[in-house]
Parts: sequence; C-alpha cells; structure tokens
Amino acid sequence: MADFTTSTHRSKWIFTPQDLKEKYKAANQRAKQALEKYGATRMEVDIDGSFSYAEPHNDYAEKHSRPKPLKTEEEKLLRAFYEFKIQDVCDAFKFPRKIQATALIYFKRFYLQWSVMEHHPKNIMLTCIYAACKAEENHVSAEELGKGIEQDHQMILDNEMLVLQSLGFDLIVYAPYRALEGFVNDVEEFYGERDEQSEMIKDLHESAKVEVDRIMRTEAPLLFPPGQLALTALRRSCDVHKFIDFERYLKSMLSRQNPAYPISEFYISLNAINTMINKLETPTSKDVKHIDRKLKSCLDPSSHDKSKKRKHRSKEGSNEMQ
Repeated sequence: MADFTTSTHRSKWIFTPQDLKEKYKAANQRAKQALEKYGATRMEVDIDGSFSYAEPHNDYAEKHSRPKPLKTEEEKLLRAFYEFKIQDVCDAFKFPRKIQATALIYFKRFYLQWSVMEHHPKNIMLTCIYAACKAEENHVSAEELGKGIEQDHQMILDNEMLVLQSLGFDLIVYAPYRALEGFVNDVEEFYGERDEQSEMIKDLHESAKVEVDRIMRTEAPLLFPPGQLALTALRRSCDVHKFIDFERYLKSMLSRQNPAYPISEFYISLNAINTMINKLETPTSKDVKHIDRKLKSCLDPSSHDKSKKRKHRSKEGSNEMQ
C-alpha cells in the first residue's frame, strides 16, 4: 500500500509559505509580461497539452490600450471563489469527500504553475474534478459532468492533458479524511469503547470532517502533511464537543507513535493551520464580479470593448426614455 512518507505528495508538493508566495508572484509576472507583449494573456491549448499565447488579430494590441492585469491578491480571491465552487459541484453530484479533496489539491497545484490570467479557473476547476473522478476510480464521463452543470464538456477534455502535465502526472494525493478516521478510531480505543460514548464519537467525527472541508480551502494542504491537517480538525471538533481532552490524547498518541517528536513543535503546526481556518473567507459572486471583468479583458481584450458598447447603447436608451 502507498505510504505518504515515501510519496511524491511529500517530496514534491509540500512547500513553505515563502515558496508559495514566490510561485504565485512568478506566475502573475509572466502573465503581465504576456499582456505587454501580446495584448492578451489567454493561452490556446491543444488536446495533446501543448499551448501558446493567443496573439490578437489585426494589430489589436497596438490600436487599443492594454487591459489592466490582475494583482496577486485579486488572483487569490478568484482562486478562493472557485475552490468553494469545486465543493459545490462535488456536493451537487454527491461525490465522496475524497474526490472533492483530490480535485481541490489538483486545482491548488495547477495554479502554482499558472496565473488565472492564462487559464480561466472556471475551466480548470471542472477539469480538476473530472481528473479527480478518474484518479479515484469514480467513473463520470466528461459529458455527464458538463451536462450536470450546463457547461461544454469538450472544454473539460481540451484542458485534461494540460492539467495532468502541470501536475507532473502526480495524481496520487493524500487527503486528511483517512488520517482523521484513524485518529477517531484511536480516540475511541484510548477512552474505552463504551456504548454511551459511541454516539458522541460519531458526532465528533462528523464535525471534524466538516472542519477538514474548511481546511481544504486554505493553503494548509500545500504546507502541511495530511496527518497534521486531520489532527487540527479533530482538535477543533473536540473544542466544540468538550468530552475529549485533546491535549491528553495528543500526548498519549505521540508517546506511542513518535516519542522523539516534541509536542511543542506539533502545536506550532496545529496553531498555524488553525489560524488559516479562522481567517478563511468565502468570496461571493458579487465579491469577484469586478475581478472577473478584469480577467475577461486580459483573456480577450475585445470583450472589454463589446461590454463598453453595450453599456453605451443602454445609456442612450435610458436617455431617450427621459
């Protein structure tokens, strides 16, 4: 059976906060340079995964002012919006949590390589869900997925190879849900299997899974191993249900499984993850409306002019009504 300690997840896809900051900045900078050079940031992707910047026709870039690029903070907000959408879509299809988590991790990894200005997150979101279904052997066709959310399924297929290449074909990921189940079973043994506690343990587990759902929308899955994510979720659940002394359990667990590891260092990680959850925001369509407009202008500058013409016609019509 595959093991996290020897996995590519651990060796290639766990970073420091500074790593993430530099990767997001580099992708944003590359998209800005493309905007300067080509007048647009949209990339044309072939089904084999090859890609190139789409050059505007008829010297559009020279005749029109360049659209404004997105800031890294705006990209972050847009990614957060579509990460929430991933959970929405997976819930609508009643996919298991493991598929949801896998799709989110694919999405996060993809945008370590690319800017949202190069590949629209709406398209990549759907392809990540499709790839996650295949990786987790929950077979859903691109046609079913596209039809279920009224999107063109061909776009999902067109981006599939690009996504796989961007992930380095590292498709096995370790979500915290399995680790969480192991810890909950260990808690049950630690406190003794008594009938009156079984329902409380079940409630503890369910609320911890909800906490993992929230953790998966933070940057924590790119910074910490799944076991620490699971323990943070369990700790938060214990804070709600009160009947488990989490610190006592953690000391016992570490003494049995990893006696050389100082509990103080463990708490540094758990506290950092906890802070990320507390700061988690869920952007609404209204929150990202302006950013999405800017993004469309970057991907296709002519869309900005079309929008302005529509607004102008609308204004003329309202004036004539007065």
